[in-house]
Amino acid sequence: MSDFDFDLIVIGAGSGGVRAARMAAAAGMRVAVVEERYMGGTCVNVGCVPKKLFVYASAYREAFEDARAYGWEGQDGARFIWPTLRDNNAREITRLNGIYRNLLTGAGVHIIDGRAQVSGRHQVSVRNETYTAERLLVATGGWPFVPEFPGSEFVITSNEVFSLEVFPHRVLVVGGGYIAVEFAGIFAGLGAETHLSYRRDLFLRGFDNDVRIFVRDEMGKKGIHLHFNHQVKAIEKLEGGALRVTGSDGEVLEVDAVLYATGRKPNTKGLGLDALGVVTHKDGTIGVDDNFRSSVTSIYALGDVTGGPELTPVALAEAMALVRHWQSGETAEIDYNNIPTAVFCQPNIGTVGLTEEEARQAGIAVAIYRSDFRAMRHSVSGRDERTLMKLIVDKESDRVVGVHMVGPDAGEIIQGMAVAMKAGATKSVFDQTIGIHPTAAEEFVTMRTAVPE
Repeated sequence: MSDFDFDLIVIGAGSGGVRAARMAAAAGMRVAVVEERYMGGTCVNVGCVPKKLFVYASAYREAFEDARAYGWEGQDGARFIWPTLRDNNAREITRLNGIYRNLLTGAGVHIIDGRAQVSGRHQVSVRNETYTAERLLVATGGWPFVPEFPGSEFVITSNEVFSLEVFPHRVLVVGGGYIAVEFAGIFAGLGAETHLSYRRDLFLRGFDNDVRIFVRDEMGKKGIHLHFNHQVKAIEKLEGGALRVTGSDGEVLEVDAVLYATGRKPNTKGLGLDALGVVTHKDGTIGVDDNFRSSVTSIYALGDVTGGPELTPVALAEAMALVRHWQSGETAEIDYNNIPTAVFCQPNIGTVGLTEEEARQAGIAVAIYRSDFRAMRHSVSGRDERTLMKLIVDKESDRVVGVHMVGPDAGEIIQGMAVAMKAGATKSVFDQTIGIHPTAAEEFVTMRTAVPE
């Protein structure tokens, strides 16, 4: 019997931590999980799940408007009631918290509620109690980052946005990544006057440039006020609670809320890793080897806290690979190539593989297939929303090396495209595939003519 209390202590009950704990327990290890906030981590509580529910909610306004063209009447009286959405979301999250807790206890995992501090190479302290383990796994994820400036104390982040007491009818969203773009669409869809501020000339850096431009134009059609090359310099709180925002261009906006979505930092503050000599990168992420082991051999880390792709499925894959490594001794191999992802802005973005810019920078001779059209549903509704589809093909091998889409259900469609790319599908395979008609997805197998070079 080991001299330690546990074989493994996992710090953080997010997606990666819970999966690792359950798999390790199923493999016969004595496992404990320490969590100070909520079961399920960012994704379940203040990320993927509530965000997607809010996206659904924000889409109903346009659906009600479009319904008239299809013969439905009586939609004019529809109105949005914020407390209903907020409270129903909270109930669903509470339900999921319970499911995660039951999954852990059902697997035989010991749950320790409280803030963990790593007080030794094999030791964790929680609420004046000390627990020991042969291995420690840090899976504490990230935490929203807000820069300091005059009035920064008045902003909210994605941690608070789902539980606001009052719905803000005028909103400024600051940032240019997934979260900023998604929440701009959510607030606009729910009826708020919405502004999006980004410090560079175009948001969604790292995505295909055609996608970025297309999304910019579509968001503009929805009445979102886009402020590029813009920075917030100061925020002043006025009598009555409104916020006066002064921008870098001297423009002054008066809004009810300012949501900062300017990135996330590793959630390791006060964890005690520095005192033990755990090596971190300049951005604060924990340095790990191919087996997720830190510079301290008894301490491992995975998920967002290590600086890899900040995606729930990636954390789950890493957790499974790590436990398999502990069982077999083989390298914890993860294929980070061709990871599909979606941005639930409106319309949605789905993407997998290389962007056109990445392919060209890599020296690949590419053929580009691109289609831009109005979806069938809007031929009757009359809404001026378009869909973009794009294939990046390696001319030499004929392999499809990138697939990108902006349009309804893009994430659902791109998941299937990701399977095809993992299987090494060529453009000729796409061409030989019979489409499902009438769907938007069939466009991916009917594009025959490459964009002229």
